[in-house]
Amino acid sequence: MAKIVAEQLVEMLVDAGIKRVYAVTGDSLNFFNEAIRKDGRIKWIHVRHEEVGAYAAAAEAELDGIACCAGSCGPGHIHLINGVYEAHRSHLPLLVIASTIPTNQMGTDYFQETNTYKLFDDCSGYNQLVTTAEQAPRIFQTAIQHAISQKAVSVIGLPGDVSELKAVEPHTAQQVYHCQPVIRPSDYELQCIAQLLNEAKKVTIYGGIGCAGAKEQVANLAEKLNAPVGYSFRGKMHVQLDAPYDVGMTGLLGIPSCYQAMKEADVLLLLGTDMPYDAFMPKDNKIIQIDLAQNRLGRRADLTIGAVGDVKETIKSLLPFLEEKQDRSFLDSFGTFHQKVQERLHQYVESSGEKDAIQPEFLADKINTLANDDSIFTVDTGMSCVWGARYIHQTGNRVLLGSFNHGSMANAMPMAIGAALAHPERQVIAFCGDGGLSMLLADLSTIKQYNLPIKLIVFNNRALGMVKLEMEVAGLVDNETTMENPDFARVAEAMGIHALNVHEPSAVEDGLRQAFSFDGPFLLNVFTNPNALAMPAHITKEQVLGMTESMTKMILGGRMDEVFDTIKSNYKHLKEIF
Repeated sequence: MAKIVAEQLVEMLVDAGIKRVYAVTGDSLNFFNEAIRKDGRIKWIHVRHEEVGAYAAAAEAELDGIACCAGSCGPGHIHLINGVYEAHRSHLPLLVIASTIPTNQMGTDYFQETNTYKLFDDCSGYNQLVTTAEQAPRIFQTAIQHAISQKAVSVIGLPGDVSELKAVEPHTAQQVYHCQPVIRPSDYELQCIAQLLNEAKKVTIYGGIGCAGAKEQVANLAEKLNAPVGYSFRGKMHVQLDAPYDVGMTGLLGIPSCYQAMKEADVLLLLGTDMPYDAFMPKDNKIIQIDLAQNRLGRRADLTIGAVGDVKETIKSLLPFLEEKQDRSFLDSFGTFHQKVQERLHQYVESSGEKDAIQPEFLADKINTLANDDSIFTVDTGMSCVWGARYIHQTGNRVLLGSFNHGSMANAMPMAIGAALAHPERQVIAFCGDGGLSMLLADLSTIKQYNLPIKLIVFNNRALGMVKLEMEVAGLVDNETTMENPDFARVAEAMGIHALNVHEPSAVEDGLRQAFSFDGPFLLNVFTNPNALAMPAHITKEQVLGMTESMTKMILGGRMDEVFDTIKSNYKHLKEIF
Protein backbone atom coordinates (compact mmCIF):
# COMPACT_ATOMS: atom_id res chain seq x y z
CA MET A 1 0.00 0.00 0.00
CA ALA A 2 1.31 3.45 -0.94
CA LYS A 3 2.21 5.62 2.02
CA ILE A 4 0.36 8.82 2.79
CA VAL A 5 1.68 12.28 3.67
CA ALA A 6 1.26 11.69 7.42
CA GLU A 7 3.43 8.55 7.17
CA GLN A 8 6.01 10.46 5.15
CA LEU A 9 6.15 13.07 7.91
CA VAL A 10 6.65 10.42 10.59
CA GLU A 11 9.58 8.91 8.67
CA MET A 12 11.24 12.30 8.43
CA LEU A 13 10.66 13.01 12.11
CA VAL A 14 12.33 9.73 12.99
CA ASP A 15 15.31 10.60 10.78
CA ALA A 16 15.56 13.96 12.58
CA GLY A 17 15.80 12.25 15.97
CA ILE A 18 12.25 12.82 17.26
CA LYS A 19 11.32 10.21 19.88
CA ARG A 20 8.04 11.62 21.18
CA VAL A 21 5.15 13.83 20.07
CA TYR A 22 3.31 15.66 22.86
CA ALA A 23 -0.31 16.23 21.90
CA VAL A 24 -4.02 15.76 22.48
CA THR A 25 -5.29 13.68 19.59
CA GLY A 26 -8.43 14.37 17.59
CA ASP A 27 -10.05 15.17 14.22
CA SER A 28 -7.42 16.68 11.93
CA LEU A 29 -4.58 14.90 13.78
CA ASN A 30 -6.06 11.43 13.47
CA PHE A 31 -4.11 10.30 10.39
CA PHE A 32 -0.88 11.64 11.91
CA ASN A 33 -1.67 9.75 15.12
CA GLU A 34 -2.33 6.56 13.17
CA ALA A 35 0.91 6.95 11.21
CA ILE A 36 2.84 7.20 14.50
CA ARG A 37 1.10 4.10 15.84
CA LYS A 38 1.84 2.06 12.70
CA ASP A 39 5.48 3.15 12.54
CA GLY A 40 6.14 2.38 16.20
CA ARG A 41 9.38 4.35 16.57
CA ILE A 42 7.80 7.52 18.00
CA LYS A 43 5.74 7.59 21.20
CA TRP A 44 2.57 9.70 21.31
CA ILE A 45 2.41 11.36 24.74
CA HIS A 46 -1.19 12.09 25.62
CA VAL A 47 -1.14 15.28 27.69
CA ARG A 48 -4.33 16.75 29.13
CA HIS A 49 -3.65 20.28 27.86
CA GLU A 50 -1.65 21.21 24.78
CA GLU A 51 0.19 23.97 26.70
CA VAL A 52 1.66 21.25 28.90
CA GLY A 53 2.71 19.36 25.78
CA ALA A 54 4.50 22.39 24.35
CA TYR A 55 6.33 23.06 27.62
CA ALA A 56 7.30 19.40 27.96
CA ALA A 57 8.61 19.41 24.39
CA ALA A 58 10.54 22.63 25.06
CA ALA A 59 12.26 20.96 28.02
CA GLU A 60 13.15 17.93 25.92
CA ALA A 61 14.46 20.18 23.15
CA GLU A 62 16.74 21.99 25.59
CA LEU A 63 18.06 18.74 27.03
CA ASP A 64 18.43 16.69 23.85
CA GLY A 65 18.57 19.07 20.88
CA ILE A 66 15.17 18.64 19.23
CA ALA A 67 11.57 17.77 20.15
CA CYS A 68 8.03 17.89 18.76
CA CYS A 69 4.54 18.83 19.89
CA ALA A 70 1.26 18.94 18.00
CA GLY A 71 -2.20 20.48 18.19
CA SER A 72 -5.38 19.80 16.27
CA CYS A 73 -7.69 22.32 14.57
CA GLY A 74 -8.27 25.76 16.07
CA PRO A 75 -8.36 25.49 19.87
CA GLY A 76 -5.97 22.53 19.87
CA HIS A 77 -3.04 24.34 18.31
CA ILE A 78 -3.98 27.66 19.92
CA HIS A 79 -3.40 25.97 23.30
CA LEU A 80 0.19 25.33 22.25
CA ILE A 81 1.03 29.01 21.96
CA ASN A 82 2.36 29.72 25.47
CA GLY A 83 4.81 26.82 25.47
CA VAL A 84 5.79 27.57 21.88
CA TYR A 85 6.60 31.16 22.89
CA GLU A 86 8.84 29.73 25.62
CA ALA A 87 10.78 27.67 23.09
CA HIS A 88 11.01 30.63 20.72
CA ARG A 89 12.28 33.03 23.40
CA SER A 90 14.81 30.45 24.61
CA HIS A 91 16.05 29.60 21.08
CA LEU A 92 15.11 25.91 21.28
CA PRO A 93 14.82 23.56 18.29
CA LEU A 94 11.13 22.68 18.48
CA LEU A 95 8.90 21.28 15.74
CA VAL A 96 5.23 22.21 15.99
CA ILE A 97 2.64 20.29 13.97
CA ALA A 98 -0.33 22.67 13.77
CA SER A 99 -3.02 20.54 12.20
CA THR A 100 -5.85 22.53 10.72
CA ILE A 101 -9.10 22.50 8.73
CA PRO A 102 -9.58 20.98 5.24
CA THR A 103 -8.07 23.04 2.44
CA ASN A 104 -11.37 23.39 0.56
CA GLN A 105 -12.90 25.14 3.59
CA MET A 106 -10.16 27.70 4.15
CA GLY A 107 -11.28 31.31 4.00
CA THR A 108 -14.95 30.53 4.64
CA ASP A 109 -15.12 31.12 8.41
CA TYR A 110 -15.33 27.36 8.82
CA PHE A 111 -15.69 25.58 12.17
CA GLN A 112 -12.45 25.92 14.19
CA GLU A 113 -10.75 27.89 11.40
CA THR A 114 -7.60 29.83 12.28
CA ASN A 115 -4.89 31.52 10.26
CA THR A 116 -1.79 29.55 11.24
CA TYR A 117 0.50 32.04 9.51
CA LYS A 118 -0.71 34.94 11.64
CA LEU A 119 -1.13 32.85 14.76
CA PHE A 120 2.44 31.52 14.95
CA ASP A 121 4.31 34.28 13.14
CA ASP A 122 5.56 36.00 16.30
CA CYS A 123 6.78 32.83 18.03
CA SER A 124 8.60 30.91 15.31
CA GLY A 125 11.62 31.05 13.06
CA TYR A 126 9.92 29.06 10.28
CA ASN A 127 6.18 28.89 9.66
CA GLN A 128 4.57 27.35 6.59
CA LEU A 129 1.30 25.71 5.58
CA VAL A 130 1.31 22.51 3.51
CA THR A 131 -1.45 22.49 0.87
CA THR A 132 -0.34 19.78 -1.60
CA ALA A 133 1.32 16.37 -1.41
CA GLU A 134 4.03 17.56 -3.79
CA GLN A 135 4.94 20.41 -1.47
CA ALA A 136 4.92 18.33 1.75
CA PRO A 137 8.36 16.63 1.83
CA ARG A 138 10.28 19.82 1.08
CA ILE A 139 8.33 21.76 3.71
CA PHE A 140 8.98 19.00 6.26
CA GLN A 141 12.71 18.91 5.50
CA THR A 142 13.04 22.70 5.51
CA ALA A 143 11.19 23.00 8.81
CA ILE A 144 13.40 20.37 10.46
CA GLN A 145 16.56 21.95 9.09
CA HIS A 146 15.54 25.42 10.31
CA ALA A 147 14.84 24.09 13.81
CA ILE A 148 18.20 22.33 14.06
CA SER A 149 20.45 24.87 12.36
CA GLN A 150 18.94 28.02 13.84
CA LYS A 151 17.84 26.58 17.22
CA ALA A 152 14.39 27.85 16.43
CA VAL A 153 10.72 26.92 16.48
CA SER A 154 9.50 25.52 13.16
CA VAL A 155 5.74 25.38 12.59
CA ILE A 156 4.21 23.05 10.02
CA GLY A 157 0.59 23.88 9.26
CA LEU A 158 -0.94 20.55 8.21
CA PRO A 159 -4.57 20.40 7.04
CA GLY A 160 -6.28 17.13 7.92
CA ASP A 161 -7.14 16.34 4.31
CA VAL A 162 -3.54 16.84 3.16
CA SER A 163 -2.22 14.44 5.80
CA GLU A 164 -4.20 11.57 4.23
CA LEU A 165 -3.17 12.26 0.60
CA LYS A 166 -0.95 9.78 -1.23
CA ALA A 167 2.66 10.83 -0.61
CA VAL A 168 4.79 12.11 -3.49
CA GLU A 169 8.48 11.27 -3.43
CA PRO A 170 10.70 14.35 -3.81
CA HIS A 171 13.22 14.76 -6.63
CA THR A 172 16.10 15.02 -4.14
CA ALA A 173 16.83 13.10 -0.94
CA GLN A 174 15.24 14.94 1.98
CA GLN A 175 18.20 14.46 4.30
CA VAL A 176 18.57 16.15 7.70
CA TYR A 177 21.99 17.66 8.32
CA HIS A 178 23.44 17.89 11.84
CA CYS A 179 26.45 20.14 11.31
CA GLN A 180 29.02 21.16 13.93
CA PRO A 181 30.95 24.15 12.56
CA VAL A 182 33.76 25.73 14.59
CA ILE A 183 32.84 29.40 15.06
CA ARG A 184 35.23 31.85 16.70
CA PRO A 185 36.44 35.44 16.21
CA SER A 186 39.24 36.11 13.74
CA ASP A 187 42.85 36.15 14.96
CA TYR A 188 42.83 39.95 14.73
CA GLU A 189 39.70 40.16 16.89
CA LEU A 190 41.20 37.72 19.39
CA GLN A 191 44.33 39.87 19.61
CA CYS A 192 42.21 42.97 20.27
CA ILE A 193 40.26 41.16 22.98
CA ALA A 194 43.47 39.86 24.54
CA GLN A 195 45.09 43.30 24.52
CA LEU A 196 42.15 44.79 26.41
CA LEU A 197 42.15 41.96 28.95
CA ASN A 198 45.92 42.03 29.38
CA GLU A 199 45.93 45.79 30.08
CA ALA A 200 43.13 45.58 32.66
CA LYS A 201 43.96 45.22 36.34
CA LYS A 202 40.46 44.02 37.25
CA VAL A 203 38.43 41.68 35.02
CA THR A 204 35.03 40.14 35.74
CA ILE A 205 33.51 37.33 33.65
CA TYR A 206 29.74 37.03 33.27
CA GLY A 207 28.35 33.94 31.53
CA GLY A 208 24.99 32.82 30.21
CA ILE A 209 23.43 29.80 28.55
CA GLY A 210 25.91 30.19 25.69
CA CYS A 211 28.50 28.74 28.08
CA ALA A 212 26.78 25.33 27.99
CA GLY A 213 29.48 22.73 27.42
CA ALA A 214 32.27 25.22 28.12
CA LYS A 215 32.56 25.14 31.92
CA GLU A 216 36.12 23.82 31.84
CA GLN A 217 37.17 26.56 29.43
CA VAL A 218 35.49 29.27 31.54
CA ALA A 219 37.34 27.93 34.60
CA ASN A 220 40.67 28.03 32.73
CA LEU A 221 39.99 31.60 31.63
CA ALA A 222 39.03 32.73 35.14
CA GLU A 223 42.18 31.16 36.58
CA LYS A 224 44.45 32.86 34.05
CA LEU A 225 42.82 36.27 34.55
CA ASN A 226 42.23 35.94 38.32
CA ALA A 227 38.69 37.01 37.50
CA PRO A 228 35.52 36.57 39.55
CA VAL A 229 32.76 34.79 37.60
CA GLY A 230 29.06 35.61 37.68
CA TYR A 231 26.22 34.17 35.64
CA SER A 232 22.64 34.52 34.51
CA PHE A 233 19.94 32.27 35.98
CA ARG A 234 19.79 30.16 32.83
CA GLY A 235 23.56 29.95 32.71
CA LYS A 236 24.04 29.05 36.38
CA MET A 237 24.49 25.29 36.03
CA HIS A 238 26.92 25.78 33.14
CA VAL A 239 29.10 28.48 34.72
CA GLN A 240 29.04 28.22 38.53
CA LEU A 241 32.60 27.59 39.75
CA ASP A 242 34.13 26.80 43.12
CA ALA A 243 35.42 29.50 45.48
CA PRO A 244 36.98 32.01 45.15
CA TYR A 245 35.78 32.51 41.56
CA ASP A 246 32.00 32.24 42.12
CA VAL A 247 30.24 35.55 42.82
CA GLY A 248 26.69 34.41 42.01
CA MET A 249 24.00 35.98 39.86
CA THR A 250 22.94 39.51 39.08
CA GLY A 251 19.57 40.69 37.80
CA LEU A 252 16.18 40.63 39.49
CA LEU A 253 16.93 37.38 41.32
CA GLY A 254 20.62 38.00 41.82
CA ILE A 255 22.84 38.91 44.76
CA PRO A 256 24.99 42.00 45.33
CA SER A 257 28.41 40.33 45.00
CA CYS A 258 27.91 39.70 41.29
CA TYR A 259 26.37 43.10 40.63
CA GLN A 260 29.25 44.85 42.36
CA ALA A 261 31.96 42.68 40.74
CA MET A 262 30.60 43.67 37.32
CA LYS A 263 30.41 47.32 38.30
CA GLU A 264 33.94 47.57 39.76
CA ALA A 265 35.78 45.73 36.96
CA ASP A 266 37.99 47.61 34.51
CA VAL A 267 36.83 45.15 31.85
CA LEU A 268 33.66 43.09 31.93
CA LEU A 269 33.68 40.01 29.67
CA LEU A 270 30.18 38.84 28.66
CA LEU A 271 30.12 35.25 27.39
CA GLY A 272 27.05 33.83 25.68
CA THR A 273 24.54 35.91 27.60
CA ASP A 274 21.58 38.05 26.63
CA MET A 275 20.36 38.81 30.15
CA PRO A 276 17.49 41.25 29.56
CA TYR A 277 17.93 43.52 32.59
CA ASP A 278 20.12 46.24 31.15
CA ALA A 279 19.67 48.31 34.32
CA PHE A 280 22.08 45.89 36.00
CA MET A 281 24.78 46.40 33.37
CA PRO A 282 27.59 48.80 34.38
CA LYS A 283 27.94 52.10 32.54
CA ASP A 284 31.51 53.25 33.16
CA ASN A 285 33.78 50.32 32.37
CA LYS A 286 34.91 48.60 29.19
CA ILE A 287 32.77 45.69 28.03
CA ILE A 288 33.58 42.81 25.69
CA GLN A 289 30.71 40.66 24.47
CA ILE A 290 31.08 37.31 22.69
CA ASP A 291 28.00 35.58 21.32
CA LEU A 292 27.06 33.22 18.50
CA ALA A 293 24.33 35.61 17.34
CA GLN A 294 25.66 38.87 15.97
CA ASN A 295 22.27 40.56 16.38
CA ARG A 296 22.58 40.22 20.17
CA LEU A 297 25.81 42.20 20.38
CA GLY A 298 25.43 45.53 22.14
CA ARG A 299 21.71 45.50 22.76
CA ARG A 300 22.08 45.39 26.58
CA ALA A 301 25.23 47.49 27.07
CA ASP A 302 27.67 49.79 25.30
CA LEU A 303 30.51 47.60 24.05
CA THR A 304 34.19 48.26 23.56
CA ILE A 305 34.45 45.03 21.53
CA GLY A 306 31.72 42.79 20.15
CA ALA A 307 32.66 39.47 18.54
CA VAL A 308 30.88 36.43 17.14
CA GLY A 309 31.94 33.04 18.40
CA ASP A 310 31.09 29.85 20.23
CA VAL A 311 32.17 30.34 23.86
CA LYS A 312 34.11 27.09 24.12
CA GLU A 313 36.02 27.51 20.86
CA THR A 314 36.59 31.22 21.45
CA ILE A 315 38.17 30.70 24.87
CA LYS A 316 40.36 27.86 23.57
CA SER A 317 41.63 30.17 20.81
CA LEU A 318 41.94 33.20 23.12
CA LEU A 319 43.96 31.64 25.95
CA PRO A 320 47.33 31.58 24.10
CA PHE A 321 47.07 35.35 23.56
CA LEU A 322 46.54 36.10 27.26
CA GLU A 323 49.10 36.96 29.89
CA GLU A 324 48.65 35.28 33.25
CA LYS A 325 47.70 37.83 35.90
CA GLN A 326 49.62 37.68 39.18
CA ASP A 327 47.56 40.10 41.29
CA ARG A 328 44.72 38.26 43.06
CA SER A 329 43.47 41.16 45.18
CA PHE A 330 40.37 41.88 43.05
CA LEU A 331 39.43 38.20 42.87
CA ASP A 332 40.04 37.57 46.57
CA SER A 333 38.06 40.63 47.66
CA PHE A 334 35.01 39.41 45.80
CA GLY A 335 35.54 35.84 46.94
CA THR A 336 35.28 37.19 50.47
CA PHE A 337 32.34 39.40 49.58
CA HIS A 338 30.44 36.49 48.05
CA GLN A 339 31.17 34.34 51.07
CA LYS A 340 29.66 37.05 53.32
CA VAL A 341 26.56 37.24 51.09
CA GLN A 342 26.20 33.45 51.27
CA GLU A 343 26.48 33.62 55.05
CA ARG A 344 23.67 36.17 55.08
CA LEU A 345 21.56 33.96 52.85
CA HIS A 346 22.28 30.99 55.07
CA GLN A 347 20.76 32.82 58.02
CA TYR A 348 17.40 32.34 56.32
CA VAL A 349 18.13 28.62 56.18
CA GLU A 350 18.96 28.45 59.88
CA SER A 351 15.48 29.76 60.67
CA SER A 352 13.32 26.82 59.61
CA GLY A 353 10.07 28.61 60.38
CA GLU A 354 7.04 27.38 62.24
CA LYS A 355 3.86 25.40 61.68
CA ASP A 356 2.30 26.25 58.29
CA ALA A 357 4.96 28.93 57.82
CA ILE A 358 8.01 26.87 56.91
CA GLN A 359 10.78 29.06 55.52
CA PRO A 360 11.07 28.37 51.77
CA GLU A 361 14.83 29.06 51.98
CA PHE A 362 15.13 26.22 54.50
CA LEU A 363 13.12 23.93 52.22
CA ALA A 364 15.13 24.82 49.11
CA ASP A 365 18.42 24.30 50.93
CA LYS A 366 17.30 20.86 52.12
CA ILE A 367 16.35 19.94 48.55
CA ASN A 368 19.76 21.09 47.36
CA THR A 369 21.48 18.95 50.01
CA LEU A 370 19.45 15.79 49.45
CA ALA A 371 19.10 15.85 45.65
CA ASN A 372 21.37 13.83 43.39
CA ASP A 373 24.45 15.39 41.82
CA ASP A 374 22.94 14.93 38.35
CA SER A 375 19.35 15.94 39.13
CA ILE A 376 17.27 17.89 36.64
CA PHE A 377 15.44 20.75 38.38
CA THR A 378 12.52 22.70 36.98
CA VAL A 379 11.33 25.93 38.62
CA ASP A 380 8.07 27.83 38.35
CA THR A 381 8.18 31.56 37.71
CA GLY A 382 7.69 33.69 40.83
CA MET A 383 9.00 33.01 44.30
CA SER A 384 9.95 29.43 43.38
CA CYS A 385 12.44 30.96 40.94
CA VAL A 386 13.98 33.00 43.76
CA TRP A 387 14.55 29.97 45.94
CA GLY A 388 15.93 27.94 43.05
CA ALA A 389 18.27 30.76 42.06
CA ARG A 390 19.60 31.25 45.59
CA TYR A 391 19.82 27.72 46.95
CA ILE A 392 20.20 25.17 44.16
CA HIS A 393 23.89 24.76 43.41
CA GLN A 394 25.88 22.88 40.81
CA THR A 395 27.38 19.88 42.55
CA GLY A 396 28.19 17.74 39.53
CA ASN A 397 26.10 17.52 36.39
CA ARG A 398 22.86 19.18 37.45
CA VAL A 399 20.49 20.90 35.03
CA LEU A 400 18.12 23.76 35.82
CA LEU A 401 15.13 24.48 33.55
CA GLY A 402 12.63 27.31 33.79
CA SER A 403 10.73 29.97 31.91
CA PHE A 404 13.69 32.33 32.14
CA ASN A 405 12.93 34.54 29.12
CA HIS A 406 9.18 34.18 28.63
CA GLY A 407 8.45 34.29 32.36
CA SER A 408 5.28 32.23 32.34
CA MET A 409 3.51 30.72 35.31
CA ALA A 410 2.92 26.97 35.53
CA ASN A 411 5.97 25.77 33.59
CA ALA A 412 7.72 23.63 36.23
CA MET A 413 5.44 20.58 36.22
CA PRO A 414 5.12 20.39 32.38
CA MET A 415 8.87 20.80 31.90
CA ALA A 416 9.41 18.02 34.42
CA ILE A 417 7.25 15.74 32.25
CA GLY A 418 9.48 16.34 29.23
CA ALA A 419 12.65 15.92 31.30
CA ALA A 420 11.47 12.67 32.89
CA LEU A 421 10.46 11.15 29.56
CA ALA A 422 13.71 12.18 27.87
CA HIS A 423 15.91 11.09 30.79
CA PRO A 424 14.27 8.34 32.86
CA GLU A 425 17.67 7.51 34.35
CA ARG A 426 17.89 10.86 36.17
CA GLN A 427 16.11 12.31 39.18
CA VAL A 428 13.68 15.07 38.19
CA ILE A 429 12.58 17.61 40.83
CA ALA A 430 10.00 20.33 40.17
CA PHE A 431 9.84 23.51 42.30
CA CYS A 432 6.11 24.20 41.94
CA GLY A 433 4.36 27.31 43.17
CA ASP A 434 0.84 26.70 44.36
CA GLY A 435 -0.40 29.23 41.81
CA GLY A 436 1.52 27.59 38.98
CA LEU A 437 0.49 24.05 39.88
CA SER A 438 -3.17 25.08 40.16
CA MET A 439 -3.12 26.48 36.64
CA LEU A 440 -2.36 23.16 34.91
CA LEU A 441 -3.32 20.75 37.67
CA ALA A 442 -5.05 18.27 35.35
CA ASP A 443 -1.76 17.04 33.92
CA LEU A 444 -0.91 15.31 37.17
CA SER A 445 -2.92 12.60 35.36
CA THR A 446 -0.33 12.58 32.58
CA ILE A 447 2.43 12.00 35.14
CA LYS A 448 0.48 9.07 36.56
CA GLN A 449 -0.49 7.64 33.17
CA TYR A 450 3.17 7.26 32.18
CA ASN A 451 4.28 6.60 35.79
CA LEU A 452 6.94 9.28 35.61
CA PRO A 453 9.04 9.34 38.83
CA ILE A 454 8.88 13.14 39.11
CA LYS A 455 9.21 14.67 42.56
CA LEU A 456 6.82 17.62 42.75
CA ILE A 457 7.70 19.92 45.65
CA VAL A 458 4.90 22.44 46.17
CA PHE A 459 5.97 25.71 47.79
CA ASN A 460 2.47 26.30 49.11
CA ASN A 461 2.38 29.87 50.44
CA ARG A 462 -1.35 30.27 49.68
CA ALA A 463 -0.67 33.33 47.55
CA LEU A 464 0.71 34.68 44.31
CA GLY A 465 3.81 35.44 46.33
CA MET A 466 5.88 37.49 43.90
CA VAL A 467 2.91 39.61 42.86
CA LYS A 468 2.03 40.17 46.51
CA LEU A 469 5.59 41.33 47.19
CA GLU A 470 5.62 43.62 44.14
CA MET A 471 2.40 45.32 45.27
CA GLU A 472 3.62 45.82 48.83
CA VAL A 473 6.96 47.25 47.72
CA ALA A 474 5.15 49.65 45.37
CA GLY A 475 3.02 50.84 48.28
CA LEU A 476 -0.16 49.29 46.85
CA VAL A 477 -2.85 47.49 48.78
CA ASP A 478 -2.40 43.74 48.45
CA ASN A 479 -5.51 42.78 46.47
CA GLU A 480 -6.61 39.37 45.13
CA THR A 481 -3.24 37.67 45.54
CA THR A 482 -4.29 35.20 48.24
CA MET A 483 -5.37 31.73 47.19
CA GLU A 484 -7.79 29.25 48.72
CA ASN A 485 -6.08 26.08 47.59
CA PRO A 486 -7.36 22.52 47.51
CA ASP A 487 -5.49 19.92 49.50
CA PHE A 488 -2.86 19.24 46.82
CA ALA A 489 -1.82 15.98 48.49
CA ARG A 490 -5.35 14.62 48.37
CA VAL A 491 -5.78 15.81 44.78
CA ALA A 492 -2.60 14.00 43.80
CA GLU A 493 -3.70 10.85 45.63
CA ALA A 494 -7.05 10.99 43.82
CA MET A 495 -5.05 10.90 40.57
CA GLY A 496 -3.03 7.91 41.77
CA ILE A 497 0.12 9.78 42.86
CA HIS A 498 1.67 9.24 46.27
CA ALA A 499 1.64 12.47 48.26
CA LEU A 500 2.28 13.99 51.66
CA ASN A 501 1.38 17.25 53.39
CA VAL A 502 4.15 18.88 55.42
CA HIS A 503 3.01 21.39 58.04
CA GLU A 504 5.95 21.37 60.47
CA PRO A 505 9.59 22.32 59.77
CA SER A 506 10.72 19.22 61.65
CA ALA A 507 8.98 17.04 59.04
CA VAL A 508 10.65 18.60 55.99
CA GLU A 509 13.75 16.42 55.79
CA ASP A 510 11.88 13.16 56.36
CA GLY A 511 9.29 14.20 53.79
CA LEU A 512 11.95 14.93 51.19
CA ARG A 513 13.76 11.67 51.88
CA GLN A 514 10.50 9.78 51.51
CA ALA A 515 9.71 11.54 48.22
CA PHE A 516 13.20 11.11 46.75
CA SER A 517 13.45 7.42 47.66
CA PHE A 518 9.98 6.52 46.34
CA ASP A 519 9.96 4.54 43.09
CA GLY A 520 7.44 6.60 41.15
CA PRO A 521 5.81 10.04 41.15
CA PHE A 522 5.50 11.83 44.48
CA LEU A 523 3.98 15.18 45.46
CA LEU A 524 5.21 16.88 48.62
CA ASN A 525 2.89 19.73 49.62
CA VAL A 526 4.87 22.03 51.94
CA PHE A 527 3.08 24.87 53.72
CA THR A 528 5.59 27.70 53.44
CA ASN A 529 5.77 31.17 54.95
CA PRO A 530 3.65 33.55 52.82
CA ASN A 531 5.69 36.52 54.10
CA ALA A 532 9.12 35.23 53.06
CA LEU A 533 11.14 38.07 51.58
CA ALA A 534 13.24 38.02 48.41
CA MET A 535 16.09 40.39 49.25
CA PRO A 536 17.13 42.87 46.55
CA ALA A 537 20.38 42.47 44.63
CA HIS A 538 21.13 46.08 43.71
CA ILE A 539 23.01 47.06 46.88
CA THR A 540 26.66 47.76 47.61
CA LYS A 541 29.33 45.61 49.17
CA GLU A 542 29.49 47.97 52.14
CA GLN A 543 25.72 47.76 52.73
CA VAL A 544 25.73 43.97 52.77
CA LEU A 545 28.85 43.61 54.93
CA GLY A 546 27.50 46.26 57.29
CA MET A 547 23.91 45.00 57.52
CA THR A 548 22.83 45.46 61.11
CA GLU A 549 21.98 42.64 63.44
CA SER A 550 18.60 44.24 64.09
CA MET A 551 17.75 44.10 60.38
CA THR A 552 18.62 40.40 60.30
CA LYS A 553 16.45 39.75 63.34
CA MET A 554 13.55 41.58 61.72
CA ILE A 555 13.79 39.38 58.64
CA LEU A 556 14.19 36.13 60.53
CA GLY A 557 11.40 37.11 62.85
CA GLY A 558 8.98 37.76 60.02
CA ARG A 559 8.37 41.41 61.04
CA MET A 560 7.74 42.35 57.44
CA ASP A 561 6.30 45.83 57.97
CA GLU A 562 9.54 46.92 59.66
CA VAL A 563 11.61 45.21 56.99
CA PHE A 564 9.84 47.03 54.16
CA ASP A 565 10.16 50.37 55.95
CA THR A 566 13.89 49.78 56.39
CA ILE A 567 14.41 48.72 52.79
CA LYS A 568 12.44 51.65 51.39
CA SER A 569 14.49 54.12 53.37
CA ASN A 570 17.84 52.61 52.35
CA TYR A 571 17.62 51.51 48.74
CA LYS A 572 16.99 54.24 46.18
CA HIS A 573 16.52 51.85 43.26
CA LEU A 574 14.03 49.48 44.88
CA LYS A 575 11.35 49.94 42.22
CA GLU A 576 13.56 48.92 39.32
CA ILE A 577 15.00 46.01 41.32
CA PHE A 578 11.64 44.36 41.71
